[in-house]
Amino acid sequence: MWTLPPARGRAAGLAALITAGTVCAGDAVARSYPFGPHTRSVNDLGNQFVPFHTRLWDLLHGRADGGVLLNWQSGYGTSFLPDLGTYLASPFSVLVGLFPRDEIDLAVYVVTLVKMAAAAAAMTWLLTALRRGTDRRWAAAVLGASYALCGWSVVEASYNPMWLDGLIAFPLLCLVGEWARRGRRPVLGPVIVALAWTANFYTAYMATLGAALVLLLRLLLEEPDRRERIRALLRAVRAVLLGTALAAPVLVPVFLGTRHAYPGWKREFAAASWADMSARLLPATYSFFTPALFLGTGALLLACALAFHRAVPGRERLAWTGLVAAVALSLQWGPTHLLWHAFATPNGSPYRQTFVLAGVIVIAAWTTVARAWPGRRALLGGCAVLLVITAAASWSPLVTRWTYPLFAAGLLAVAGGLLFARRGRRTAPLAAVLLIGALMGQAAATTAYADRQRLNRLDDYAPWGTRQQVQADAVQEADGWPRYRTDPGREQTTANDPMAVGGQGAAYYSSHTPAVLTRTFLALGSGWTSGGRAMHSLDNPVTDAVFSVGARVHVPRDPHQGWTRPDDRPTTVTRQEVPPLVTVRPVLADGLRLGRSPYRNQEKLLGSAVYTVPATRLRTEAGAAVPDQDRFDHRLAPGRYTLTARCPAGSEVFLWAPDLFGTARVGAGELVDFRGELPGRRAAMAGLGRTGDGQVTVSLRAARAGTLPHEALGCLDRQRLSAAVERLRSTGAVSVDVDGSGVRAELPAGPGGTAVLAAPRIAGWSCGGRPADSYLGLVATPVAAGQTSVECAFRPPGLRAGTFAAVAGLIGLIVVGPGRPMLSRLRRRGDTKTSSA
Repeated sequence: MWTLPPARGRAAGLAALITAGTVCAGDAVARSYPFGPHTRSVNDLGNQFVPFHTRLWDLLHGRADGGVLLNWQSGYGTSFLPDLGTYLASPFSVLVGLFPRDEIDLAVYVVTLVKMAAAAAAMTWLLTALRRGTDRRWAAAVLGASYALCGWSVVEASYNPMWLDGLIAFPLLCLVGEWARRGRRPVLGPVIVALAWTANFYTAYMATLGAALVLLLRLLLEEPDRRERIRALLRAVRAVLLGTALAAPVLVPVFLGTRHAYPGWKREFAAASWADMSARLLPATYSFFTPALFLGTGALLLACALAFHRAVPGRERLAWTGLVAAVALSLQWGPTHLLWHAFATPNGSPYRQTFVLAGVIVIAAWTTVARAWPGRRALLGGCAVLLVITAAASWSPLVTRWTYPLFAAGLLAVAGGLLFARRGRRTAPLAAVLLIGALMGQAAATTAYADRQRLNRLDDYAPWGTRQQVQADAVQEADGWPRYRTDPGREQTTANDPMAVGGQGAAYYSSHTPAVLTRTFLALGSGWTSGGRAMHSLDNPVTDAVFSVGARVHVPRDPHQGWTRPDDRPTTVTRQEVPPLVTVRPVLADGLRLGRSPYRNQEKLLGSAVYTVPATRLRTEAGAAVPDQDRFDHRLAPGRYTLTARCPAGSEVFLWAPDLFGTARVGAGELVDFRGELPGRRAAMAGLGRTGDGQVTVSLRAARAGTLPHEALGCLDRQRLSAAVERLRSTGAVSVDVDGSGVRAELPAGPGGTAVLAAPRIAGWSCGGRPADSYLGLVATPVAAGQTSVECAFRPPGLRAGTFAAVAGLIGLIVVGPGRPMLSRLRRRGDTKTSSA
């Protein structure tokens, strides 16, 4: 049985323990979950990643609506494979299945810790592979932990856990480069590439670029023969090509998922100041738009001392110092910034490749100590460079009152530890204590500081608790899928509530939110955040009828969403009769399209007129007319307004005010909140109550400047809606069966028309063996007279091509692996027969 070499295995284990212990200590100091009352679910961690891991838990336990290909829980039916490949494809993600479902936050935290520990172990393994036979493996463990505890890891990737797979991938891909250089492990190399690219393609791309730079440098330093360099490069390219081919069933759907996604915000890259860059090398600093370069004073001092360490050949010193400088400069230059980020500036932090620079610095630091401990000359030179960096950082506002004391204490401890290390084995334990203690102290303090700063600067979400459990229980009790949908409600805990608490809702937030979904929901009056990638529940009786939402849960507003007014309403469920999931409609009239008015668009999808859209009159609090923004909208300044109109008596009044940030109420009715601020936030259409005698007076308060449509009001006739629902029910499916890859419906015999599935017509749907049609944004297919069944299947775009690529990659892997000896034997037999003849 193959086992890890004891010394290298112990060093890797030590690095993992240092890393996990330090992160836990920092979180405990900050009193962050699970060590205190402060939630760690900030930004997308709480809004996206925890709900996605909850759905993974459901998939692992057979409880999810849908499967790996199709997610019936979100967006009224979305593709799941791109989300799986982007957020959940890491081998570590399946660990969440070992935890109870209501401990999903703890499960994600443990997965995060395990990934960081694995990155530390992987880097330690790489370092000891780059320089074998040394007795300084404990130093490699400290440097491996420094890499895993870099600022990028504890400040940014800790709440973007899928990025941590890139932290693991970089040293592993460097190992693959080493194997290619030596002509070893032709099968394991591509397998590691495949795992890295499957786990998280985004950071794997950056890690691959970084590993390529390290390989090129190693070839220049270690391989004098030009032909051998070329062979090694070809072996490395072969490993990458075979590995990415093996990962293609995930990679290609992910790539096409981004192509079909609603476009996010576009940002122009702006380089950080060099003072801020210097500050981020030091402990206890935080900033969203600068690279988190903290590595601990030990790694930094050793890297800075490399240029002065005469035990290392001058060519090697120059090469590694130059590579560190080149990678650092590439972070700041626009063209190379785009290269690192696959030619698209990200919406959030623009320095997501920082972990590669951290890895290169750590390798340079290991180069300093691998041959011999640095002497006083080298240490003095390294300290001088560090002091220049700290002097430059003094101009940055990012430096805190803790930065310099932590840095000074760490520098003294590290310098003392390195001097003790030079004296031999008797003082090595004291040196190790000083170096490990300096790293753990600085990294724990940086972790704790980042925990607090994230809570102050980013949106936060509560871990699973009573609110979510009550909501989940209500959803489960009302669930009638697939006879009808149960929407967990607009009063969301996260933008992915359906994945967290169950049901089949409209809410959905992902980097892969389809443009078709966003534009269809936009036309129907839906709300959104994140510039159109986080869709909210529609919560409207007409759209509930269109999408077969027969039960809707209402819970109090979540205080973590920042509401200023308390909400003590009980959790309730409202029900209504709705058509089945598949209905048969007349053939769509030529030229019929969704337009600007969400009221008219809802009627088009319903197939019946149910709204009165009256002319409105908007006045300021003083009675003055409100100027127009354009021919469609009024211009709103902060203040109070009165909106008046006439509607049929007894109708329900709805307000469409997508750009209103404020409140509205009809007469003395309930105050309704709106949170619009286009383009990033869009307030959903909301019901304000019933009319009495037909005169409608809406009191508006705008807290911020915005706009209000001229046709802002719609008055719904419930009797017309009930009649429209009955007509659809009469032609709707008799039974509907759904699974993780499609729908089959039994229909009543009729004159034919168009079968419409109440799901957005995203790319990948086919019906009857041909691409599905679109019925005003919904999945549709023709139905012939007398036809009594219809079947539609979903396959994510790119899955077939990715599968073919994976088969080709597998064949190639067999050829370069076990197939090579067989081919050699066959060739020798052929040569023997020829010579015998």
